[in-house]
Amino acid sequence: MRLGVLDVGSNTVHLLVVDAHRGAHPWPAHSEKAVLRLAEQLGPDGALPPAGADALVEAVGAARASATAFEVDELLAFATSAVRDAANSAEVLARVQETTGVRLEVLSGADEARMTFLAVRRWFGWSAGRLLVLDIGGGSLEIAAGVDEDPDVAASLPLGAGRLTRDRLAVDPQSAAPPGPQAVDELREYVDSLLEPVAERMAEVGWERAVATSKTFRTLARLAGAAPSGAGIRTRRRLTRAGLRQVLGFIRHIAPAQLAELEGVSAGRAHQLLAGAVVAESVMRRLGVDSLEICPWALREGVILDRLDRLTPE
Repeated sequence: MRLGVLDVGSNTVHLLVVDAHRGAHPWPAHSEKAVLRLAEQLGPDGALPPAGADALVEAVGAARASATAFEVDELLAFATSAVRDAANSAEVLARVQETTGVRLEVLSGADEARMTFLAVRRWFGWSAGRLLVLDIGGGSLEIAAGVDEDPDVAASLPLGAGRLTRDRLAVDPQSAAPPGPQAVDELREYVDSLLEPVAERMAEVGWERAVATSKTFRTLARLAGAAPSGAGIRTRRRLTRAGLRQVLGFIRHIAPAQLAELEGVSAGRAHQLLAGAVVAESVMRRLGVDSLEICPWALREGVILDRLDRLTPE
């Protein structure tokens, strides 16, 4: 069957069309995205402003048109942290459905962590043993660990790169100067404080293989020397804590506009990279992780696999 997955994330609205059937590898047929950075648009009252809602409706409408053009059998549409946390979430969701006909399912943070964990488990297989999976999104950080396809522990924290950039660093994408050292130190202290109880829970579960997904981790790994995307998704990539510390020490002194010029750094997310690096360093340090393997599959693939698992065998 041909499935369309519409992921309304905190940074992008991403449509992925795949050809797949139960028990098979899902093969991508089409991918398109619109960069909205919804997590950064939430106002002081926590609501998504009219301009942000307008952009979301337009992006979802365009994605649905593409899904129709590619003749998808089913469109799986979901929203994550930014829409979930918006004070006017219900109103925005109703408007999207009324205008575009697309009903967005709002995933909880725990569901995000579980779906991402499923994707990573399928990618690495049972031989990977007990897994730890980390995912830094625009609005939240997901952590999960376990030995089965459903993790023993799945947690979500409001430590997304976009959210922290907006709330804690106040970085302008066009800024000619990086945040001051005090702001970065205060951000690290804040991240550490939220990680502490989760780190204790994860330590009780334990793991044999630590894995990271998400654009943030991929970018940090690339800056630390991992292979570029052109090398293919099956190329092994790692991010060590030592390499991450070097990257963090480097980028904290570079303005967002200059970061966007570095190879492997997305221009639309360059200003979020410092906050993402602080979260990555904190979580690796607090969990005692020296090295992370980068997995190309994440939440979207997890949603696809979960849907295929629920198909009735012919």
